[in-house]
Amino acid sequence: MRFAVFGDIHANLEALQAMLADAHAAECTHYVCLGDVVGYNANPHECVELVRALECPVVKGNHDELACVEASLDGFNPLAEEALTWTRANLTHEDKQWLRELRLVRQVRDFTIVHATLDTPHKWGYVFNQLDAAASFNYQHTGICFYGHTHAPRAYIRDGAVKSVPLDKLRIETNKKYFINVGSVGQPRDGDWHASYCIYHVDDHLVELRRLEYDIRATQEKILKAGLPQRLADRLEVGK
Repeated sequence: MRFAVFGDIHANLEALQAMLADAHAAECTHYVCLGDVVGYNANPHECVELVRALECPVVKGNHDELACVEASLDGFNPLAEEALTWTRANLTHEDKQWLRELRLVRQVRDFTIVHATLDTPHKWGYVFNQLDAAASFNYQHTGICFYGHTHAPRAYIRDGAVKSVPLDKLRIETNKKYFINVGSVGQPRDGDWHASYCIYHVDDHLVELRRLEYDIRATQEKILKAGLPQRLADRLEVGK
């Protein structure tokens, strides 16, 4: 059994298609999505359609939530605000209804998925260090929890104390707990532009990070053609 665990697509269709093709080639049997299907890039409707077609467990991200309501965006990051305003106008009623009904936290088989934190998932806090991760570990009732939101792959392990380790190929041990960020499919922010997701090899007790090339030029051209900010196109190739 192999789970493709992915999130933070942010309406990047080319990156999502590359990720799904790689997961298929790697013989993944199941899929789970950690949210933020939309926002920033130029194919929100198409990405919603692709994720919906998987019929897999999905949790809500902060961009998903704001894209399907009419709440004010005052105080939001100006770049994200402009992209969300555009996104709202380019989603169908059915897209918004699907996003609106997503849950914040789900248990899938023997692991948990959340977009942000387990302690206050609705507040969209970020996990950047061991102290941040410790708060979520207090609410984690499974051995593994996968999360997103920071767009940077990382693993936190609780074995008495909480430690932070880079994510590449991580062997899962039954007497420890793991809080694992799989990175971002559509807008990585760890200095590497390649799309990021993980494969959880259940039978082998292994979590594997995957980094993929995709047609970044096509994504950038769509952003500019849609009238979205130039910076959204530029940041993709620097992974920031």
